[in-house]
Amino acid sequence: MRTSSSPAGSGQAPARHRVVVLALDGLIPFELGIAHRIFGLAKDAAGRRLYEVVTCGVCAPGGVRSQADFSILLEHGPEALATADTVVVPASYELGPMFEEGRLTPELAAAFERIRPGTRLMSICTGSYVLAAAGVLDGRPAATHWSSAAHFQRCYPRVRVDADVLFVDDGDVLTSAGVAAGVDLCLHVVRRDHGAAVANEVARRTVVPPHREGGQAQYVDRPVPEPRSAATSAARAWALERLHEPIQLRDMARREAMSVRTFTRRFRAETGISPGQWLVQRRVERARRLLETTDLSVDQVARDAGFGSAQSMRQHLQASVGVTPSHYRSTFRSTT
Repeated sequence: MRTSSSPAGSGQAPARHRVVVLALDGLIPFELGIAHRIFGLAKDAAGRRLYEVVTCGVCAPGGVRSQADFSILLEHGPEALATADTVVVPASYELGPMFEEGRLTPELAAAFERIRPGTRLMSICTGSYVLAAAGVLDGRPAATHWSSAAHFQRCYPRVRVDADVLFVDDGDVLTSAGVAAGVDLCLHVVRRDHGAAVANEVARRTVVPPHREGGQAQYVDRPVPEPRSAATSAARAWALERLHEPIQLRDMARREAMSVRTFTRRFRAETGISPGQWLVQRRVERARRLLETTDLSVDQVARDAGFGSAQSMRQHLQASVGVTPSHYRSTFRSTT
């Protein structure tokens, strides 16, 4: 990734992380715009944009057909891929033959050869087929649209497909599930790069949740529950106001006048996860925010987030984001 090379006191803004979106014929306009919207809104405390986002085609600059009734005029050809810190590949409906044969077209292969080693790669929805055909997903976990997961696995048996999650972060290669899960993935990357405060502000500007609960299994063909039978929102709102306190499952169930067993079943049906998992996620989010935006000690953050002890918070933060509280604070404190 590029980093600032401006000398101290030069007054020059640091080099922005360059995101290049590879637009293929048959692209879905909504997916094409996700990276521009999410990365384009990310700013530092001084209001400076943190990313530069450009779009390029496989061949020379020109028109690219979309899945809708219009084409998109691109100003950049594949040479832009050589300048990328991150490459994003949205889905396309016109890559069927490549999907079946499990390989890139010659033009797409030539375009991929321009990408520098170490460049972060991302796919949205069935854009994962492109990364798999390029060989970068071999031996790795990956997500794709739930309806394509079985076909994807047949085409690329060396990839470990996860059909349940919204996205997979495998370090320098990240893949998302269908369509709107690309928003979740891009927000996750902003959060990973610059912390929860920046990502949350982007989410507010975009009017989307900063973190969606559960996985795409929630959206696989099943009846929509009646509103009354899935209403555990009052219990969640009540719990969010008391994360610093011990919260028992029976207390949450009592807020909805349900038995613990019924509440647990309906909570999972609505969110895709158990009440206990949900509480841990919310407490991790609160801990991250406090580590980024306050000078509270790790012990105080642990108490305010409801973990009780620094050791418990350390274990949960390590499991969630892969670093200790101290490391997390030293990484993101200055960027927020």
